[in-house]
Amino acid sequence: MNPARITARLGRRLPIQPPFARRLFHQHIIHPQPILGSPTPTYFHSQKRRPWSPASKTIHNVPTIRMLSFYRVLPNLAVKLVRIPAMLGGAVVGGLAYIQYQATQAGNYAVDVLRKTGDWASDTTGGLFSGAKDIAGRTRTGWERTKDELGITDWWRQNFQNGGIATTTGGESGGSGGQPPKQSRANAAAVAGTGAAFGYTTSEDDDRTGEEAARDDQMMVLTRKMIEIRNMLKMIGKSDTLLLPSIVVIGFQSSGKSSVLEAIVGHEFLPKGSNMITRRPIELTLVNTPNATAEYGEFPTLGLGKITDFSHIQKTLTDLNLAVPASECVSDSPIQLSIYSPKVPDLSLIDLPGYILIHSEDQPPELGQRIDALCEKYIQSPNVILAISDAPSDLANSAALRACRRVDPRGERTIGVVTKMDLVEPSRGAGILKNRDYPLRLGYVGVVSRIPQLSGGIFSRGGGNFTDSITNNEAAYFSSHPSEFGPDSELAVGTRTLRKKLMRVLEQTMASSLQSLSDAVQQELEEATYEYKVQYNDRPLSAESYLAESLDAFKHSFKEFAESFGRAKVRELLKEELNQRVLDLLAQRYWNRPVNDLTPPPPELDPLSALPKAAQDSVYWSRKLDASTSSLTKLGIGRLATTVVANALQSEVDRLIAESTFSSHPFAQQAITAASSSILNERFLSTSDQVENCIKPYKYEIDVNDSEWAKGRQEITSVLNSELKACEAAVKNVENEFGGKRKLQDVMGYIDRIRKGEVALEGNGVGGAGGFSASLLAKGREALFLRDRASILRMRILALKSSQCSKPTAKYACPEIFLDVVADKLTSTAVLFLNVELLSEFYYNFPRELDKRLGRGLAKADVERFAREDAKVRGHLDVIRRKELLEAVLEKMKTLNVLEESERREGHRENVVGGKGMVMGEKRKRSWTVV
Repeated sequence: MNPARITARLGRRLPIQPPFARRLFHQHIIHPQPILGSPTPTYFHSQKRRPWSPASKTIHNVPTIRMLSFYRVLPNLAVKLVRIPAMLGGAVVGGLAYIQYQATQAGNYAVDVLRKTGDWASDTTGGLFSGAKDIAGRTRTGWERTKDELGITDWWRQNFQNGGIATTTGGESGGSGGQPPKQSRANAAAVAGTGAAFGYTTSEDDDRTGEEAARDDQMMVLTRKMIEIRNMLKMIGKSDTLLLPSIVVIGFQSSGKSSVLEAIVGHEFLPKGSNMITRRPIELTLVNTPNATAEYGEFPTLGLGKITDFSHIQKTLTDLNLAVPASECVSDSPIQLSIYSPKVPDLSLIDLPGYILIHSEDQPPELGQRIDALCEKYIQSPNVILAISDAPSDLANSAALRACRRVDPRGERTIGVVTKMDLVEPSRGAGILKNRDYPLRLGYVGVVSRIPQLSGGIFSRGGGNFTDSITNNEAAYFSSHPSEFGPDSELAVGTRTLRKKLMRVLEQTMASSLQSLSDAVQQELEEATYEYKVQYNDRPLSAESYLAESLDAFKHSFKEFAESFGRAKVRELLKEELNQRVLDLLAQRYWNRPVNDLTPPPPELDPLSALPKAAQDSVYWSRKLDASTSSLTKLGIGRLATTVVANALQSEVDRLIAESTFSSHPFAQQAITAASSSILNERFLSTSDQVENCIKPYKYEIDVNDSEWAKGRQEITSVLNSELKACEAAVKNVENEFGGKRKLQDVMGYIDRIRKGEVALEGNGVGGAGGFSASLLAKGREALFLRDRASILRMRILALKSSQCSKPTAKYACPEIFLDVVADKLTSTAVLFLNVELLSEFYYNFPRELDKRLGRGLAKADVERFAREDAKVRGHLDVIRRKELLEAVLEKMKTLNVLEESERREGHRENVVGGKGMVMGEKRKRSWTVV
């Protein structure tokens, strides 16, 4: 509601204002303002004035009847006589307010006429095209757009805001009233885009003109694009020349650094504590999101996603800082944090640990020097320095200003911020901000940036954005001292002013660095292009394509393996394993002649040498063969066969990995091994059960025909010959360990004589005997055992070749052949089900499992990690990525150049218009250019 209209209404109704109304409202000063678009008064009150309800108007007209009393009439009459001059003044004010009211009504009537005209056109169009509501909607939209383009509302505001009724006055307003109403929607968009970022609560608080708002909006766009360029250059991270400036925040501990940053963001998010909490640089990137409602933060390097709870951000920052060991206290490893909000400006800030005077007992003595060195590293050119000092302290003792003098002696890159302005006398605070004792070219800004801790009050912090509370609190303090901080003082005060200054200084500093940056980027791009062409022959490569090529090559190798590893290979593996089991049974039941000690061996009742001459119905030899056959068939062939084939498949997969490009990728090796193991483990139990069920008939009866006997005779003879060669090779190894055959024969002869009883052994021979040590005697016993085993094998080979073992009826005399035939039958039966239950399933599912683990199911970060495990591929990808980033940076610089050219053309157009346009053109001459 317009303040003038409120004044007029109060002037008419104040004498009869109800008592309850007087209790509800606080008296405050009313300043006359223009009719339309009046800004909010600078003075603050606790509650907004509520409009009079219709019921209250009816109460005034109710006749009041009371008893006539002469002594009560006289005081009232005197009071009314005193109020006559006030009533005359109120009448004058009411008359002026009425004139303004009528002007407002006229303006509103004109706007209503235009709106009704638009509604009439829309309704007429809807009537002509019944049912086509979309066409009517488009017509109305077109009318609204035309009205906005004509800028009728802005035109009325321009005529009535600056000088009352422009048609009746001949001043400046009248002169400007002749200008056509040509204000576009861009002004409103500019105001909305930068108002919240600068800290304006409502559009009435924003005292900028449309041109200034549009220029600020253009500055925000340019700053945002340059911050994007800066972030891209940080990703390249190779040369110190590829850098854009940031704003580095330095100051003493407890000087208010955190409060200033939190006032700019509008949330408590920085770590706080009694001890030194900020131990690492915090690279803070603020991104303005004008069309969004949510505020959130992100830690780009941690991958925590969007965090809307700023207390969680504060806790994360605290944990990351406290992770620095107490012995170091300070680390130069930065923490990257990005905050997205419609209420923050586009800024790039770096918060550093605060300076200290003395260290505590639990801190290293060199802590102060480490902090100085860290700050010295970041405040170098071209970064902008935000030097924080508190007003109660003397600027002569400011460590921040002292550090700035070393790297920026002329103060061209330093902005001074004086905090806690409400804790000193206004005159002293104003004297600090006048920039006389310690001058800085960018000046000083005084802030309070502290919210009064009032529980339940209007400044209660809560969990939302407290930018408005800080702005209102600062405005209340500085406006209460107009002589020191008023407009005439030309002092920069308030967080809102600090925001503007930071944005503009950062934009100008970045812009001044763009020319040299463009040259450096161009040079880096030429080097990257040359390296890409010479070293990698312009061959394109990405992490995804490298993984796909490696996976395809591995699948091709696996296909070749699957074609060669079929039923015949499985039979060979299983038969070889069962042959070893047959040899173990023969050694245990037929050939077992161990030489455990030097005592004479016990006599054999049925020696193996008597087997060829034994009767066919010999109970001893028949039971020995039946026991051996039972042990073989009840060995657990199903589990044994499945284990042998599964181990063979896993070994082949490992071999394929070692021969492929995956050999240098531990992550892929683990994934492929896990894929094969999961399939084999899944099929193991079912396959072993199927094989075990199929060989059950062989546990009770086994028939052998002549062809099977002949085949088994040939195979077992070959097996025994191989075993004989192995024994002879083992004897050779023992001879080599003894140092010669003769010495070994001496030891073996001595042991033979003892075992035959020809030589008496003194003691048990543990400590040696016959001049030989205990170790030599042990080796002699081993050689003696191998010699006896070799003689047995030779004897059995001769027996198998004899005519006695030519028929299946001689199975008790030739147990080796019969056991081999049984093993062959078990192998043939097991292979059938192994091929169906295990091999086929593995060959079908393994490539699909690879796709799931290394193809479609792999996250992008895992694909990148996989590719970078190989040093050569990592170098190739780095060159390509660096080249692409540099090209993208140049593209964005070209976009900035286009925006600058657009500003130049706009400035030229305003120069042609003249007057005010000339001033704006002069301002734009100082802007930057990208070549």
